[in-house]
This record gives sequence, C-alpha cells and structure tokens, in this order.
Amino acid sequence: MKETILDALKSAYALDEGQMVANRFGSGHIHKTYKVDGPNKSYILQEFNDTVFKYPERISNNLGYLLENFDPAKLPFVLPLPIPNRKGKLFTTLDGGQYRLFPFVTGLTRDDIEQKEQAEIAAEAFAYFVKVFSKTDPGKLQDTIQDFHNLEWRYEQFDKALKNPAIKIDKETEEMIVYYEARKELLKQFRIYRDQLPLRATHNDTKINNLIFSEDLKKVNAVIDLDTIMAGFVFYDFGDLARTVACTRDESSLDWGNIHVDMVKYEGLLEGFYTVLAGQITEKEMESIPFGAEMMTLIMGLRFLTDHLMGNVYYQVDYKEQNLHRSKNQAELLTAFMGKRPEIQALESRLKKKFL
Repeated sequence: MKETILDALKSAYALDEGQMVANRFGSGHIHKTYKVDGPNKSYILQEFNDTVFKYPERISNNLGYLLENFDPAKLPFVLPLPIPNRKGKLFTTLDGGQYRLFPFVTGLTRDDIEQKEQAEIAAEAFAYFVKVFSKTDPGKLQDTIQDFHNLEWRYEQFDKALKNPAIKIDKETEEMIVYYEARKELLKQFRIYRDQLPLRATHNDTKINNLIFSEDLKKVNAVIDLDTIMAGFVFYDFGDLARTVACTRDESSLDWGNIHVDMVKYEGLLEGFYTVLAGQITEKEMESIPFGAEMMTLIMGLRFLTDHLMGNVYYQVDYKEQNLHRSKNQAELLTAFMGKRPEIQALESRLKKKFL
C-alpha cells in the first residue's frame, strides 16, 4: 500500500501514530482488506467495493439503526463497526478509493473447521445475532444488495440467461439446466415461507470466515463483514452456514463422488441454533431452518450456472467451465441435503424434545 494513503489515513482519522505498516489480510473476495499496524495499535482497513455494494449509504443506515435501538453489549462477542473519521463519516476517500477503518480484533479466522463443537460455537454466534436484534423493525432496514437471497428472482435471472445465452450449450451444461429446472419445487416452499414467516435482522453472509475465533477455537470473539445486514429470514443465516460448513468438499471441488453432508457438523450447527433461538422465535421459523441449507445451496448453484450461461461476467474463473463445475458441485450437495431429509427430521425431533 502506498505511503501516501497511510499518511492520508492518519490525517483523516486524527490517528496519533508514528510509522504505520499495511499488509493484505484475510481471504475475502469482495473488499481489499489490510491490517494496519502502528507502534501502539492495530486496525483493519478496507478498500470498499462499490461494484458489488452499490448503495454504501444503505449500509450506514442499517448499522446506525441497529446501534441506536439496541445494546450490542448483550452480544457475547464484538461487532467491529467502522470508526467514524474526523468528519463523522464512516467512508473516507483516499487516493480516489473509498475506505473504512475498523478496530482490529485479535483471534483466528478459519476457512473450515474440523469438530462438531466448533460448528456449534459458530452457529450459536450467528444465532445470537438474530436473537439480540429479533425485535428490529424490518421496514427500517434497507437492502444493501437487492434481492440477494430472493430465490424467485434468482430463477428469473436464470430463465433470462437461458433465453439468450452467451455460450453454446453443450451436453454437460444441458444436464445442469435440466437439474436446476427440476428443483423449482423448492421455489414453491420458499414462497410459502416468505408469506408465513416474519422478517428479522439477519447477517446474510454466514460463512465460517466471517467469524473471529479465540486462539483455542473455544469461543467466538467477533462477527465480522456486516455489510449484508438486512431484513431476512432466519433460515437464510442457517442455510449459508450449513452449505459451507457441513459440506465435505469446498464449492470449487471437482471430486463429485465425495461431495456429501457431514452430519456430525450439521448436528452441531442445528444444535447451536436451537440452543440460542428455541423459544425466542416462532415454532414455524424453527421448522424452516433446515430448509435454508437446501435453498442456499440451490441459490448458489443457480448463480454459478447463470453466470456460466452469461459468459462468466460476475464470478472470477480460472478456466471457462469453472462456473459450470461449481454449479455441478452445488447440485451434488443439494442432492445430498435432500437425501438426508429423514435423518435431519429425526434430529429435529430430538432437539424439539430437548429445547421446546
């Protein structure tokens, strides 16, 4: 990072620091993130990606609303919010880019976890977020990414790409098209839940690397990447966590035959949500939680396949069929989740007896 940006940073935030050093930090793909170390204190500096997040003012609105109306001290972890600059703004222009400065929270970030207990701890953290902000007026929260988890809209985009594809549709692509067309049964269930369930404040990007764990991985120190906080359904947050934690392979794996659901981790995730939320949200919401794993897997598969049909315009790829293969990966996982329905229902029954 340029020294001129660091000098401007110190001036913009009135930082009483000597020499500061910035190095790239974390594994996020949206914003460029740096750890900035000074003689006495460390910070996180993000170069904001306004291509993905087109409405930064909505992010400021949502975070401001939560802080004004609720006590974050009720959370058993930190929500590291942007530090206002000297003008009281959360965004600062440095060398032509939009930046935000955050306090640095010590701990570990992980892209995966190995144990059921770690899965349960992670799930409890995201569930606590829902619990503490459960009385949020959804009308006060603005969409920072329009239709982010709207399965109906994702199918509309898919259908639009099908009508005018930017690629020649080969046999492998056709197989995926047929597969995702056949999964529209989940769209019917989504519409039912959309009409029945209350909207709440949800994180909406509940990947495991959006948690900062303690060094011993026995607790969560912070929940980070708060730009996607919007009104949503509780099953969104469980779903993306289960999709990424309970899968035996990552979403770029081509090892089709070994893409399964790790039921040990899944049990930890579901138990974490029940531990915190049973009795705090409606029974219908609790019943919807497992659906989230299937729906979020379907959404990601649809998004990958749609991008493939459009000529790879959104997701970065290392080869031209990668989005197609990612969609196949998610199809394997979705099939695995659906195949585990009886086992998951039995697990739900045990947890209901324990917590409800």
